[in-house]
Order: sequence, then C-alpha cells, then structure tokens
Amino acid sequence: MPEWKNTVNLPRTGFSMKANLQTAEPEWLARWQEMDLYGEIRKRRAGQPKFVLHDGPPYANARIHIGHALNKILKDFIVRSRTMAGFDAPYVPGWDCHGLPIELKVDRELGPKKRDLSVADFRRACRKYAAEYVQIQREEFERLGVAGLWSKPYLTMNYGYQAAIVRALGKFVEQGMVYKGKKPVHWCIHCRTALAEAEVEYEPHTSPSVYVEFPLAPSAMDELAVRVPALAGRAVSTLIWTTTPWTIPSNLAVAFHPETTYGAYAVGDTHVIIAQAMAERVSKATGKVFGEPVATFPGAAMDRLAFRHPLYDRDSLGVLGDYVTLEQGTGVVHTAPGHGSDDFLTGVRYGLDIYAPVDASGRFLDTVESFGGQRVFDANPLIEEALQKRGRLWHRENFEHSYPHCWRCQNPVIFLATSQWFISMDSGHLRQRALDAIDRVQWIPSWGRERIHNMVAFRPDWCISRQRSWGVPIPALNCTTCLTPLLTTALVERAAGIFDEYGADAWYERPLEEFVPPGLACPNCGGRAFERDGNILDVWFDSGSSHEAVIPADPNLTWPADIYLEGSDQHRGWFHSSLLIGIGTRGAAPFRQVLTHGFVVDEHGRKMSKSLGNTVAPQDVIKQSGAEILRLWISMVDYGEEVRLGPEILARVVEAYRKFRNVLRVLLGNLSEFDPDADVVPPARMLEIDRWVMARFAGVAERIVAAYERYDYQAIFQEANAFITVDLSAFYVDVTKDRMYTFGAQSEARRSGQTAMFSIVDGLARLLAPILPFTTEEVWRNLPGQQREPSVHLSLFPAGLDAWRNDELLRQWKQLRSVRDEVNAKLEHERQAKTISSNLSARVELEFDDHGLECLTQHREFLPTLFGVSDVTVGPVRERDVSSTKGESPGSPTLQVRVRKADGVKCERCWRYVAEVRTEPDWAGICDRCVEALAEPVAR
Repeated sequence: MPEWKNTVNLPRTGFSMKANLQTAEPEWLARWQEMDLYGEIRKRRAGQPKFVLHDGPPYANARIHIGHALNKILKDFIVRSRTMAGFDAPYVPGWDCHGLPIELKVDRELGPKKRDLSVADFRRACRKYAAEYVQIQREEFERLGVAGLWSKPYLTMNYGYQAAIVRALGKFVEQGMVYKGKKPVHWCIHCRTALAEAEVEYEPHTSPSVYVEFPLAPSAMDELAVRVPALAGRAVSTLIWTTTPWTIPSNLAVAFHPETTYGAYAVGDTHVIIAQAMAERVSKATGKVFGEPVATFPGAAMDRLAFRHPLYDRDSLGVLGDYVTLEQGTGVVHTAPGHGSDDFLTGVRYGLDIYAPVDASGRFLDTVESFGGQRVFDANPLIEEALQKRGRLWHRENFEHSYPHCWRCQNPVIFLATSQWFISMDSGHLRQRALDAIDRVQWIPSWGRERIHNMVAFRPDWCISRQRSWGVPIPALNCTTCLTPLLTTALVERAAGIFDEYGADAWYERPLEEFVPPGLACPNCGGRAFERDGNILDVWFDSGSSHEAVIPADPNLTWPADIYLEGSDQHRGWFHSSLLIGIGTRGAAPFRQVLTHGFVVDEHGRKMSKSLGNTVAPQDVIKQSGAEILRLWISMVDYGEEVRLGPEILARVVEAYRKFRNVLRVLLGNLSEFDPDADVVPPARMLEIDRWVMARFAGVAERIVAAYERYDYQAIFQEANAFITVDLSAFYVDVTKDRMYTFGAQSEARRSGQTAMFSIVDGLARLLAPILPFTTEEVWRNLPGQQREPSVHLSLFPAGLDAWRNDELLRQWKQLRSVRDEVNAKLEHERQAKTISSNLSARVELEFDDHGLECLTQHREFLPTLFGVSDVTVGPVRERDVSSTKGESPGSPTLQVRVRKADGVKCERCWRYVAEVRTEPDWAGICDRCVEALAEPVAR
C-alpha cells in the first residue's frame, strides 16, 4: 500500500525559513555592485519625470549612530518608492567635511606636533581625517541597504564645491548684503570662535542671580528734581537684576521701559527706583521692606540721567528700551553694549562705546580693574565679593534657567562683541523674501512652517565668519594702511577660480598677488597694500550652499529639489541656511517640500547617552539581526515624533519580520511547479475565494502606494502586517491548504489558488521593496517564471489591480469570515472538551434565519473547506440555543453553531471523514476525491 503522505503537493522553495540576514545582506550588496544595480536603475528611468531628494550632509567625524540610520533609511524609503512609482529619482549622498568637530579631533591626534605645522599642513591633516570617515560612513550607510551614487558623493571639501561656496557668497556681496562690523555674537570661549544661532543649544544651567544698586550721579540730581519734584534733595538709586555678574565691569548703562510706571521707594538711606509692578516681588527676594512709593513716574523720565557704576569711578547712562519687560527682575536692565544684542542696539542708539574687554579665551583684558586675566565665569564670585564690599549687592541666589551652550563642546557660551562678517537680513529684503518663500513650501509636519517662519522673522543678521582654520576662507582683504576690510565681487570670483583649480588651501599657500584684482585700491585711503582676512565661513554656509554646488553641476538633478529630509532641529540649521542662500542666489527656496523626523530615544523615552548605557548602535543591530530589522523598525514607528528603540522593541520587530517571512515562504512553496506564462487561470474561472483575496490585495496595494506618496511608512507597515498576518496567514493560507496539498497538481482549482498566490507574492515583493530591499530581492529570485526584471528594484509597483476590485465580494466574504470566527470558537471549545480530536474530525451544524445570512446557503458546498471540517449542514433555526447564537439586536441575523463528531471514516491522505474510502489495493484507505487527484501528476 502506498505511503499516501508522499503523494501530497508539499511546498518547496529555495526561500529558507531562517533569514541569516547577517550573511545574506552583504552577499546581496556584492551582487548589486557587480551588476551595477544603481546604474541600471538610472538607465531604466531615464526620460521619466524627475524626483530629486537632496541629501543633507552628515559630519564626517565619527562612525554612524542610530540617528544617522533613521535619517538615511527614511531617505532610502523615499528614493526607492519614487523610483518604483515610475520616477527618475537619483540620490547623490554627501558629507560635510569642514568645521570645528573635525578640527578638534585632529588637534587631539596631533598634540604638540600641531605647533610645527603651517595652516595649510594642518588643513591637509583635517582633510585626511575627514576622508577616512567619509569612507567609514559610506560603507556603513551602504550596509544599511541605502542605494545611491556612493561612488561619486559630494564632499564640501572638494575643490569645485569650495569654489561654489565662495561664488554663493559672491551673490550676497553683489547685492550689498555682506558687511563687517563689531557686534555681540554668541562666542564659545573653549572653541575660541563665534557661533551662529544654529550652533547654539539651550540647556539647563545654574547661574548666580544678583540684585545690584546703581546710585544716582550727583551731576543728575538737579535734572531729576525737575523731572520728578518729589525726589528733590533725596538720595536716589536704581536696582538692576542680572544672572551674569561677570558683565558688570562692562556696564555702561541702565535701561528703563519708556511707558512702564516706576516708583521710588524709601529703603534704608536711599530711595530706590524700580518698576512699581515689581516692588512686592523684589521686596520678597531681597528681604527689604518696600512701603508706598514716594513718587511714581514713567520710565521716560529716566532718559539720559546719569547713575554711578557700582564698581568703578564712571557713570552709567539711563537709557530707554522697549525690550525691558516685567517678567523677572526689577524692571530696570543692566546694559553692557559689548555683551548683548539689545544692549548693543541701545549702545549704538545712544552713542555708547561697544565695550567688551574680554579676549577670545574668555579672560578679562589686563585693563579691567581688579579682574584682569580672570576667566569670566570664574570671576563671578570675585565680582559679587567686590559689590558686597561696596555695599551695592542687595541679594544673590542661584538661579536655574535655560542658557545657551556650544553645540560642539557643550560648554556655556557668552555674548561678546567682536569684529565679524555678517549677512544683513534686511538688506535686499532678504528676511521678507525668505518669509514669502516659506509659504510656498510644503512643510511636513505642517508645524514646521511656523517654526522656521518665527526663526527667520526674529533672527539677527547672520554672522558668517569663524575664527578657525578648517573651512572655506572668506576671500576678503584688509588694507594694511587703515585696516579697512574689502570684500568685492571681483575678489570673490578671483578666489573661486583659484579654488576650482587648487582648492581652498591655496588661500594659505599661494601668493597674495594671485587673489588681488588688477588696480584694486582701498576705498577709504587709496592704499594698495593688503593682507588676507583670517576668517573662514560658517560651516552652515558650506552645507547650506549644497544646492548651489551639487544640483546645477549634475544634469541628472533639478533645481529646486523636490524634497529635503532631516531631523526637526534643522529648521534652525540646514533648512534655514539653505533657504537663505537659495533666496540670496536664486530668489527662491531650494526645496518644494521639507520633511522632518524626530530623534531616537530609549524604550522609556529617555535621551540616549553612553552614561546611561541605553544607546543602540546600528552596527550592533546589524551584527545580531540584520539591517532589515532596522528598516522594518523605522517603517513601524511614527517618525515625526520621538522614536523609541531598545531590546524589547527590537525583539518585537524581529518577530514581525519572522511572520512576514514565514507567510512569504509558504506562498512561494506553493508555487514550486507553477509557470506564470502557462498556468495562470483567467479571473472568470478562478475560485471565488481566490478572487476575494485578489480584491483584498488590490485595496491593500492601492493604500500602500498612496501611503508612499505621502511618506506615511507606518501606515504601509500596518496595511502589510494586517494583510499578511490576518488575511493571508490566519485565513487564506489556512483555508487553501487542503486544496494546495491534496488536489491534483495541475487541477484548475489548484492553479486558481496559485494564480492568486503568484500575483500576491509578486505584488508584495514590489510593494515592500523600498522597506525590505534584501528580503524582497530574495523573494523575487525565488518567484517562478522567466519574464521578469533581473532585480525587484528594476521593477515598478504592481499595476492593473483595479480590475480585481469587487466591493460586493468583499462584503460577502467579510460576513463569511465572521461566521468562520464563530465556528472556530465553537470548535476550540469542543476540542478542549475532548468531543473532537481535530477540526477535520468535526461536523458543523449551522442553523440560521434568512435575514442577512443568505451567503451561507450560496456557499454551502464551500463551507467544509472554509471551516476546515469534514462536513457542514445548514438549515433554519429549530430551537434557540442562547450559548451558540450570534446577533442579539432586533432584526439582526440569527446564527446557531453546533459541533458534532463527524460520521464516516478518515481518508488516510487528506484526513477528511467521508462516507467510505476505497478498498482496492492501489487506492486502499483514501477517498474518491484523492483518487481523482492522484490521476494527475504530483508536484515534485
């Protein structure tokens, strides 16, 4: 007697159950490189509509972290999906190679050797360091499965790029937007350089909070008596509050709001002037008793009255400022024009010296009485002590607040007036033009528009100069006779031409004469002797010029780019600088859409840090599980918010991937001998359940493609996950298992199922290729048929699925599945009760009314297959069984399910219980259906 188990159509496929992604992924990368897959994609998409994602360049100074992986994989989702939607979507990756992070690393590596190097030699060491990490990061990004022109990325240190940066600067010079002036800027005393707004991060900080008294100058008493007669002949002073005592030596004024009401309060032997609304709060903070004011008056009455400096023998001028608020302090603001933006503007308006007696390392100059040579922050307690000795310190306490820190070294910064190069935000209406352009861009999420709009609307002029070595030099000259700075379009273009040929190192090595246009003279004194400016450009100008340096030079790219994608911090960084440079060079934003993502935090929502031990390195995830797991994780999360990651989350991702893979493997296994060129069953002859699953898939595919269009990858995962694990695994694969295993290998019923399965696996491979490029390529290679692209990534999203849409069919099968759920619950109950040993040992009796369950009668013959049992009877309700009734509301369908042990004998091949089995020696023990199936060849 034959071994009947050897006669069933068991699944066979080269698509293994175990993915072995750690070894399989590098093999796929090698194959793609060998076939020049990226080049082939470009050839296939040539002439199609363009879609350009312009890459924001990461710093080439370390190995990639999980934030890099999130960013680059999201970009890959976009580029791959647009490519498979039929666009020509090239991707040129880039790196930001200049700047202080690299310079500091090289400083540490060189140590004392740096003293023996010229600036050009040091720059070459920086270039070498950056190039090493470009290569490291390139390999790590490629390992993530990110496709692009990795053989020819853009680097901000390339000669042509450096020249393009200078030419972009020249556009601003040409429009009269660039000037050099002494203004307070954020200054890092550790990095010894100016910082732009984008290079400042606000972190919690503890500062000394002090209340300091400024007595009225004797020379101002008569004028005060005229303005406020009630104070005639009285001792008068004012009180300021500050959290930067170190700026007191630089104080030149005290500011009042012109329209605020101030009061003079008798406190001890003086009458102190503060804002009337702040009296109670100041009294509580200082412990001084403030009674009723002797006089009240508007702040305007204090204009140009002189007060005495609390430490030095000089006056501090009473000034007016609309920026004085009543949120904190006394309503009177200590003003040091060299150490604050509002202070500076006030100083200019009142003709005060822009006094900032602090050097680049944050030390007071020797000319500062009592504190020369002291680091400013170290001087705080010394200044407080000096104020206390003079009786001018009313109170001090520690104050917790948000304070600016350097984004590179994470140390607190200061405001320091230094001579810097600026781009004026209001010359040429740059600010307004940028604000107008913002409204023409699609910001995703939409709150990004308001964020960058406010930043541009209220930002100061752009400080573009830095006092470092590794960057693109500002090609300006200084007159050696009168020190007047010169920066002209002729200077810029001459420098750009030299940089094109020799790189920006030429500024430090080649003769100055090569950079000086013929006939150049100082516009101030007429002098013709010059020296080079020692500043480099802000690195945000470097990276923000990428659309000028990269896109116009590549005929495969289009300006403006269709989309920029970076972290949400780039509204003040790369998005911001790119926007301003786009307005300055071309009068438009360099992007049509801007998409932002959040930052990666741990499973508890905490910021990742080495000290907490909660970091997740992408290299470790790849080593343990494969890059596909990182990619699937990114598709599962709402990347617009903070994104959580940790061991438990990764375990869930691995399980989700395993389910995907197992279902795909089952489907592929059922296609082992299927030839799509010869065996496809026309839709009209396909079984209804096969047409149903195709109708479901058509809707899923449409929603997935639409989600790609709107960059909603979480919706894609949810659609795919529900379809694969619920519609396919839990239902369709289960219901069709008997047909695929036991029907004749070439029977039309089995071919019908294979036709649906082939279309679905083929379609899922295409639809999931942007997210799971390695796995879908493996699926693609294991699909039957010869008429297909050599790689899934050369194909397009599935087309022609609309013909499968059938809402009525979906409605009927939704009801049938609901009934199946009821039957399954009853079957499980009877298995637990030992009434049946398995579903196939059961007979199901359905009793129902005619309201809403007509589909059961229509599908009577299919019900045993649907429920996975040996027999089903259907009929009208005979007596109501509350425990097995579905539908309680009036008018709803009534269904009663009863499970009995099946009658008959068990077929030894299909395991169904039938009325009788064959007894002939060749067919002994099997049913008529199996005999008929075995009359056809078995799939091998």
